[in-house]
Amino acid sequence: MSLKRKLLANGLASFLQKSVIVLDKLFLIPFFIQFWGVEYYGEWLTLTIIPSFLKFSQLGFGNAAANMFVLRYAGGDKQGAANMVKSALVIISTFIFVGMLFSVLIIGILNYFAIFDKTLLDPEEAMLALSILMLARLANFYQQLFEAYFRAARKAAKSINLLTVYAFINVMAGLAVLVSGGGIVQFALANLIVSLLFTPIYALLGMKTLKLGRLKKATVSKQDITQAFQKGLGFLASPMWQAIYFQGTTLAVRLTIGAEGVTIFNTVRALTRSVNQVFTIINGSVFPELQFEIGAGNMDKARQLFRVSTMLTLFVAIIGMLFLAIFGLWFYGVWTKNVLNPPAFMWYVFVLSIGFNALWWNSTIVFRATNQPYQMAISGLLAAICSVIATYVFSNFWGLPGAALGALILDLLLALYVLPVSSKLLGQNAAKILFEFMTLDLIKLKEVVKAKI
Repeated sequence: MSLKRKLLANGLASFLQKSVIVLDKLFLIPFFIQFWGVEYYGEWLTLTIIPSFLKFSQLGFGNAAANMFVLRYAGGDKQGAANMVKSALVIISTFIFVGMLFSVLIIGILNYFAIFDKTLLDPEEAMLALSILMLARLANFYQQLFEAYFRAARKAAKSINLLTVYAFINVMAGLAVLVSGGGIVQFALANLIVSLLFTPIYALLGMKTLKLGRLKKATVSKQDITQAFQKGLGFLASPMWQAIYFQGTTLAVRLTIGAEGVTIFNTVRALTRSVNQVFTIINGSVFPELQFEIGAGNMDKARQLFRVSTMLTLFVAIIGMLFLAIFGLWFYGVWTKNVLNPPAFMWYVFVLSIGFNALWWNSTIVFRATNQPYQMAISGLLAAICSVIATYVFSNFWGLPGAALGALILDLLLALYVLPVSSKLLGQNAAKILFEFMTLDLIKLKEVVKAKI
């Protein structure tokens, strides 16, 4: 299969995957509001802050090990790739054990300080639901490693499609719980059951797809574990700063405005960031092939993939911003059945953030593809902390519009830093991306179209 067909297959699979993610983020919200109520749902969103940290953290060490595996395999070192698999299994298993201890400790601390008693949720149900959600997140930790099998076989679309099925089943299971009158414990339990059933099936299909026949002779390498651990800390920081940003700003709004404010803030952010899901489709389409080309030493192709994906992301952002600026508030009213009424200024600030997000989001694939996470991790962590503090302070002064301005801070700071740094890693001059796209990439595209005509 040619590179263009692989990109097309990846793009279609990513589109279906993100459609399900948008379905999860947007489709279930009216059912949450209908069956649980606005304030109860707001408390549930606050409760899921802790499991979200575990969900993001699976992308840390697993991501580092997976990238080392793919880069070695693409470079022809298949025995080294096999050794990395065995070492990664040790790392991930250890991390799951530590995660279980961490979960017990966190729940114990929250219970000791009677945090659950201060919410609208039943304390015993809240603790049980939180425990089940954490276990569900830990059950998914092996997925990142076995996703690399599909990527190394250059069948990333197959992996994406399988993960889409998993996400869709999760949405349907959640919907069934809500419609049948289930509470937070039943909702969390549905997540756990789906995770426990899917993960071993996904792993077996990954190994069948690549058929890496050197695992029997593979050894656990201390050097691989050390390197993966060092890289993993950087990748771990990336989902951590995202958790700090998303959950931290949610908590800041809860403390300053209240549970209803949390619901308005998160629903507005979820709807406006549906455009960002298109960015992730582009990102997911290009990343597997970008990493393989880097591993194989084809840097000209890698730079071209980066330029085209960056310009496409900016184009989508402009279209999305215009659409949401004109029709977004009307659609939001229909979507929430006019139960929630966000300030117009707040809405337009979130729309503006789409443009700044487009300037840096696609560039993150370069740090993953080259297995160099620290620059992105540190900048993201600093930007997230600044954004959470700003959200808390601005919310105190200006309410929900202030919360939106605080959330905007992250995209603004990262837009100024990430694109130039990621371009440098590829040997691409950031100032010449638009020029080279117009003079090199578009011309090649026109020549291909003419040749087919």
